Amino acid sequence: MKIPTLDEADVSGKTVLLRVDINSPLDPETGQILDDTRIRECAPTIKELSDKGAKVVILAHQGRPGDEDFARLEKHAKKMQEILGRPVKYVPEVLGPSAKEEIRKLKEGEILLLENIRFLAEETLKGKPEEMAKTLLVKELSQLADLYVNDAFGAAHRDQPSLVGFGATLPTYAGRLMEKEVKGLGKAREPERPCVYVLGGGKSKESMSMIENILSQNIADKVLTGGLLAQLFLAAKGVNLGNRNLQILKEKGFDKEMERAKKLLATYPDKIILPLDLVVEREGKPHEIQVSELPVEDPIQDIGSRTVQKYREIIMEARTVVANGPLGVFEKSGFERGTFEVLRAMADSEAYTIVGGGHMVAAAEKAGVVARIKHVSTGGGACISFLCGEPMPVIEMLKAAKR
Repeated sequence: MKIPTLDEADVSGKTVLLRVDINSPLDPETGQILDDTRIRECAPTIKELSDKGAKVVILAHQGRPGDEDFARLEKHAKKMQEILGRPVKYVPEVLGPSAKEEIRKLKEGEILLLENIRFLAEETLKGKPEEMAKTLLVKELSQLADLYVNDAFGAAHRDQPSLVGFGATLPTYAGRLMEKEVKGLGKAREPERPCVYVLGGGKSKESMSMIENILSQNIADKVLTGGLLAQLFLAAKGVNLGNRNLQILKEKGFDKEMERAKKLLATYPDKIILPLDLVVEREGKPHEIQVSELPVEDPIQDIGSRTVQKYREIIMEARTVVANGPLGVFEKSGFERGTFEVLRAMADSEAYTIVGGGHMVAAAEKAGVVARIKHVSTGGGACISFLCGEPMPVIEMLKAAKR
């Protein structure tokens, strides 16, 4: 997939609008940033632009209006300054006179972070680049800038003004994180075989769409299932999980995907691999059972040891492995083994390995293998959308943008 990168851009002495995704978990009491991963991930692009003499104006968001984590970006500016090791100015405006004056005053190499872009009501609008270019945000800031760089892969599945509108008004390029994500995840679109997907997590509709896509397009040779997704397929196969586990599936919306699961099992019976055994929580402790022992009223929390061994064998024979969504409640002591061991198998394999989704990335870090995974995606919903083959507004904007 060809998109314009910073290799093609002359940024020296130019004012560059840089859209990043630094949306971070915040402490509900203090507002302090709990995880600065996304700030660190976009740091290389900011440094490169600054080092090349650009006047860097950063656009970003934090939370959504009405949510607990909807906040100003002053703390983000301080954290960014700490990570970059150079000054980062902050102005509590986006389009106000102070913001415009600060942009005009920037010198080569200087960095300015504007206020949370979602403080502007029109940032909730959605549409094509040409439509978003008509917003006040895009019209006003385009007059003050020479280039636009989008490095917000985590929001690449959205089509809001700050994400796509500037592609119709300014020469536009992908930042280094965006470039890395598109290149890394792109290898899963045309994989070296055998190609294995490991899917779990709690997003039922998205996971089912991904399975339909990768199997109908013959991208994956096998799909290894875990978590609630595996329970859905077991139920679709006619296995009685027990009332409590069925109720959990219903509460999480997985019951709505039952017919899709049945159809997928009928169409691809040899490609969708289900657990042989499971770990339930019995009297507060992990207890392993065989699938044949179902139904039980103990909550299912992980895949069992026989399943772990089977999945490991499949992964070690693969040439491409993609994992999205944990296989159990890994955050809970005693129920992390399935997720951790599958990730360790990926790290030990010679395959091209990809881990996506916030929970799976966190699990890889806890398992101590994140450095041995070939590509770690920062995008949650964006990663899923990309792997599902869905149109990505920001990617499409970059492909068609002005040069």
